[in-house]
Amino acid sequence: MGTQLHMFLFPLMARGHMIPMVDMAKLLASRGVKVTVVTTPINSIAISNSIHTSKSLSVSNIHLLVLKFPTAEVGLPEGCENGDSITSPPMLPKFIKALNLLQTQFEEAVMEHRPHCIVADIIFPWVNDVAAKFGIPKLSFHATSFFSFCAMEFVRIHQPHNQVSSDTEPFLIPYLPGEISFTKSKLPDFIREDIKSDVTDFLKTALESDSTSYGAVMNSFYELEAEYADCYRNVLGRKAWHIGPLSLSNQEAEEKSHRGKESAIDENECLKWLDSKKPNSVVYVCFGSMAKFSSDQLKEIANGLEASGKDFIWVVRKVNGEDKEED
Repeated sequence: MGTQLHMFLFPLMARGHMIPMVDMAKLLASRGVKVTVVTTPINSIAISNSIHTSKSLSVSNIHLLVLKFPTAEVGLPEGCENGDSITSPPMLPKFIKALNLLQTQFEEAVMEHRPHCIVADIIFPWVNDVAAKFGIPKLSFHATSFFSFCAMEFVRIHQPHNQVSSDTEPFLIPYLPGEISFTKSKLPDFIREDIKSDVTDFLKTALESDSTSYGAVMNSFYELEAEYADCYRNVLGRKAWHIGPLSLSNQEAEEKSHRGKESAIDENECLKWLDSKKPNSVVYVCFGSMAKFSSDQLKEIANGLEASGKDFIWVVRKVNGEDKEED
């Protein structure tokens, strides 16, 4: 028999990135691949719980490699190893600095284990350099979609927002199918040229690194966004594999329930309520684990959802701060 294929998976320490990466680990392990998930001490607990709730024998192919997260070195409180732990804007640049400081440990791990391939979150642009040093193919992992990534790249590369006279004047995103229009005021800071910070510089570097990776894997599927998958390959000219929905790698109810944090509401009651609604009639609203809203903003969103007249499920994170908002 030949040598077992060994892959390193390196997710960003944020729920929306770790969960699909662990799903990917299960998928690869089920195909006989040895998978090493690289993470940090606190995040390893959630990842281990997710892996070991699976009844599949293939999870024995999944291993954890734990790197020390340099909280003290960057001035973060002990235990701040995840996007959930960022409670104020000044903490974000420190968190990003800590991500960059992981490079030496990661390089040592690659040198020791010599994986055949590395799949790393796009937010780790320096992994490209490590992979190149050891001659290992590196794939970028995108937790979003072909559509959103193509839109960001075409705006970043061609800068159509610099051709309009105001922040509210619409412009078309060039090369993107569907004649999608946008305004400068809606662009994220890391796309706009007139807003610069350590955070925006880091995110721009991360986007640029996609073009120097061997290719990309997307938590998407071709039938969902065929023209945008084709656009990524044919217009941006980059290799890509759509391997989603990765959530389908979880088969058992217990396995599915351990993919994220425990819900504050009864899940069976939620499912019963959903079953009582007509197909395609409920709106699901979630801004991700790193989104931070004030009480006033949450009330405005709530008012807007109620005014829509549509049934909805809105995921709101618990905030351990001044506003004391609950789910």
